[in-house]
Amino acid sequence: MALLMEQMQAIRKIIDVELQEFEAQFTEALRSRVPLLDRIMQYIVKHKGKQIRPMFVIFSARLAGPVNSTTYRAAALVELLHTATLVHDDVVDDAYERRGFFSINALWKNKIAVLVGDYLLSKGLLLSLDHGDYTILQILSDAVKRMSESELLQIEKTRYLNMEETVYFEIIRGKTASLLAAACSAGIYSVSQDPELTQKMKQFGEKVGIAFQIKDDLFDYGHAAIGKPIAHDIQEKKITLPLIYALHQASSAQRRRMIQLIKHNHQNKNKVQEIIQFVIDAGGIEYAHQQMLNYRNEAFQILNTFPDNPIRRGLEALVRFTTDREY
Repeated sequence: MALLMEQMQAIRKIIDVELQEFEAQFTEALRSRVPLLDRIMQYIVKHKGKQIRPMFVIFSARLAGPVNSTTYRAAALVELLHTATLVHDDVVDDAYERRGFFSINALWKNKIAVLVGDYLLSKGLLLSLDHGDYTILQILSDAVKRMSESELLQIEKTRYLNMEETVYFEIIRGKTASLLAAACSAGIYSVSQDPELTQKMKQFGEKVGIAFQIKDDLFDYGHAAIGKPIAHDIQEKKITLPLIYALHQASSAQRRRMIQLIKHNHQNKNKVQEIIQFVIDAGGIEYAHQQMLNYRNEAFQILNTFPDNPIRRGLEALVRFTTDREY
């Protein structure tokens, strides 16, 4: 983990000036004249995450040239929308912890958390509208729509436990990859206004986002301290790629037993461990890991069409961080 942290520091150093300016603008964008809301915004800033998505915005912009004020607004919009979705997700999931700290709903209850999420969304919309960043707003609004659709599709499929691999990829393409695709395409558009480059980086970001989500799903079967409990997905009856593959390799009797365990014993630690061992024995971990690498390599193929320079190499290192991370 120490090595990965050193890698992240080296990546951030490449765009250190831009990140400092972004963080200043993002903090300013969160300010409110309502005392309660301002306290909550300060809490969010204090416990912010690694800000991976704004980094993708800035690196993508730098592929086309120096960043500008539109780039910073795009990065802030991405982070505002991402933070809003996290706040709302914690309410939906009854989650009381986020990144090792109390979630907004744990400290201020659900009603305030929902309103905070709405506030963050509106701040992001106004940030773009007030400056005429209509194309970037359209890119990000489409991503939010796809995220919502995919979350609902996942809920529907979880109810019946009949997930196919094609549906799984449809879900994560919208749920996770769409925001990273939007971050990359908005970033390069902010500098180039080039539709072809924008589309190219959208495809790049989507592939990185799919790899990112597969990695996240693999954590459910590991032992790393990653900020969510091991087997969290199984306990919530979420069917992810390792399990989908394992179920397809199983006999009819095995498949029926596993589905019954997921449906009725997903809170039983011993039964959950049996499911995890079943997935491991069936090769589900290896299969999902290879799929993750395939999508990462496809992303690199797109990235390698850009000139070789420190920015491209930094962006490649950022992609590797998302797939090599231990948390």
